[in-house]
Amino acid sequence: MADYSRNRHAYYKLTYHLVVVTKYRHKCISDEIMDRLIEITKNLFERWNFTLIEMNGEDDHIHILFDAPPQINLANTINNYKTVTSRYIRKEFQEELSKYYWKPYFWSRSYMILTTGGATVEVVKKYIENQGD
Repeated sequence: MADYSRNRHAYYKLTYHLVVVTKYRHKCISDEIMDRLIEITKNLFERWNFTLIEMNGEDDHIHILFDAPPQINLANTINNYKTVTSRYIRKEFQEELSKYYWKPYFWSRSYMILTTGGATVEVVKKYIENQGD
């Protein structure tokens, strides 16, 4: 059971692929914003006891491959993630984003979350690594 995580009552391996898009699909994620998003994500995931496997994206969306414990409320956590990252990015890149958004927007309200049961983690990881190429 070396590949599994463990808490007091369970062994688990829950790997998710999250895709989040910018509001109106504006192409506003620069390399600097992507680097900052990765940094924020690493900090949040460490606090939440998540394991970040891979993260990348393009100028209008990001992909995050991660492991999470079973007790989390996934919808609330994703919305929290979007709120926190949006606040940091809007504050730190206000001038850059002002040409795209007049209101305090960054992420679209929607997102896509998948479990990786249909493909191996390596296949999904390779797909995410190749984003932006």
